[in-house]
Amino acid sequence: MATRERRLAEFDGNGEPPPDLPVQVLCEDHSGTYQLPFACRFVDGAWRNHESGGAVEATVVGWRVQRPNSLKPGLFEEKR
Repeated sequence: MATRERRLAEFDGNGEPPPDLPVQVLCEDHSGTYQLPFACRFVDGAWRNHESGGAVEATVVGWRVQRPNSLKPGLFEEKR
């Protein structure tokens, strides 16, 4: 099981990502840390699901730029 510190170190985004950049987020609750299975964007001070635009109802403790093969294919491709 990954330690909290190691997971946080893997999600090394500093500050806020640009609003047009879909990223992976690390969340935390009473059970520990977990990565959301979908890309998110930080828009107007709130985390949103990149696909649906819905608000993320979790405590985000870290973010990182997408890593290859870490989520389902095509998730980080630009919408046209």
